[in-house]
Amino acid sequence: MLESVKILKDWIAHSDNIVFFGGAGVSTESGIPDFRSTGGLYHQEYDYPPETILSHSFYEENPEEFFRFYRNKMLYLDAKPNPAHSKLAEWEAQGKLRAVVTQNIDGLHQKAGSKNVLELHGSVLRNYCVRCGAFYGVEAVQSSTGIPRCRCGGIIKPDVVLYEEGLDQDVLARAVSAIRQADVLIIGGTSLTVYPAAGLVQYYRGSKLAAVNKSELSGAGAGLNISAPIGEVMGQL
Repeated sequence: MLESVKILKDWIAHSDNIVFFGGAGVSTESGIPDFRSTGGLYHQEYDYPPETILSHSFYEENPEEFFRFYRNKMLYLDAKPNPAHSKLAEWEAQGKLRAVVTQNIDGLHQKAGSKNVLELHGSVLRNYCVRCGAFYGVEAVQSSTGIPRCRCGGIIKPDVVLYEEGLDQDVLARAVSAIRQADVLIIGGTSLTVYPAAGLVQYYRGSKLAAVNKSELSGAGAGLNISAPIGEVMGQL
């Protein structure tokens, strides 16, 4: 076991106020591709760049193409939690972990058993009619063709934050509060390049900040930098 992993294990053993801040790398070991690494969505070719398709303006102007891409590339409903998701749920059940702050939209943290999950970018599992507000599960989008429609005729929109859209202010405030009060903050599986989510780390006031990522996060100010897959590391804790 790496010395840095041993130190992190000791931090966790002596804390009951841990917060985890995670990104796409947490779910890659569950078979969900991330956006920016080699093999991720941004390195594949489409008629439009994924960043363009997943924007609010593109959704408004080309909804049929948006939903075609969304069904093909954003829904991984058969994915299962990996050791990282499971360990976080275990810590929460033990009263050690206070919150999971995630940029992911796949719902795997909840599937693993985590309760206090703050989803900065929403969830594919929640969908609603933009006209009447009726709620729909993910199946309403997955099983539809073309533009998914509500019984009232309105578009069923996924409750995910698209580019050009703002984050939910209540979720954001709760994430800031959790990070600010944390004793131990673990950053996992994120390059910290997507703002404003990445800026949340600046609210941490403690002295035990660990970054677990395949590539080192030199700008995170972490006391511990563990360059390894998050699931592999969490399985040792």
